[in-house]
Amino acid sequence: MRRYARRVTNSEVDEEMNPISHEHPDVSGGRVRAATFGAMDGLVTNISLVAGVGGAGASAHTIVLSGVAGLIAGAFSMALGEFTSVSTQNEQLDAEVDVERSEIAKNPRGELNELVEMFTEMGMTEETATTAAHEIHRDPEGAVDVHITQELGVAPSDKPSPWVAAISSFVMFGIGGVVPLIPYLLGFSSLILGLSVGAVGLLIAGGVAAYVTRHPIVRGALRQLCFGVIAAGATYLVGLAIGVPAGG
Repeated sequence: MRRYARRVTNSEVDEEMNPISHEHPDVSGGRVRAATFGAMDGLVTNISLVAGVGGAGASAHTIVLSGVAGLIAGAFSMALGEFTSVSTQNEQLDAEVDVERSEIAKNPRGELNELVEMFTEMGMTEETATTAAHEIHRDPEGAVDVHITQELGVAPSDKPSPWVAAISSFVMFGIGGVVPLIPYLLGFSSLILGLSVGAVGLLIAGGVAAYVTRHPIVRGALRQLCFGVIAAGATYLVGLAIGVPAGG
C-alpha cells in the first residue's frame, strides 16, 4: 500500500515557529478590581482611623478597639457594596440583552444592516462585513451576543460574579485594615510605629497593583503612599484638634 505524507501548510509552520505566548488576565471587573480596591481601601481607612484616634491622644487599647471595629464595619460595607454594584451591573446588562433580542426578532433586516455598518467601521470591506453579518444572524442568540458586545463593549457571557467580587473585597479589606494594627496587636503602643507599618503596606499594595496592571512599580507604590499620607494627615489633624475628653 502506498503511503502519502501529509502536506504541512504555511499556517501550521507559522504556528509552530511562532506560538501564541501570552494570555490576558480577567479584566471584566470582578475579582481583581474588587480585591485591589478592597486592599487599598482597608489600608487607607484604618491608617486614617489609627492616625485620627491616635492624634486625639487615645490609649493603645482604644486605638485597637477603633481599628478592629472599623475593619469589621468596612469589610462588610465593601462586600455588600460590591455585591450590590456588580449585581446591578449584571441586571442592567441582562435587560439590554432582552431589548436587543426583541429588536432582532422585530426588525431583523435593520439589525443586520446595523451590524454590517459596525463591521465596516472596524475596517472590513462592505462585502466581507455583509457576509459576516449574514453568517452571524443565522444564529439569533449568537447575533444577540455579537450586537451587545459591539454596541456596549461588554460580552454577556463574561459577566463578573457578584459573590466573587464581594468575597474578594471582604477578605482584602480585612487584610489591608489589619496592617496598621499589627504593632498594637504585638504589644507596642507607638503611633509612629503603627503608621510606619501602614506606610509599608501602602507601598507594597501600590507596587503589587502596578505590577498586575503592568505599570511602573515605583510610581504605583509612591502614588498609593501619597494618597494614604493625605488621608492620614487630615484625620490626624482632626483628632489633634478635638482631643480626648478629660478623664476619657
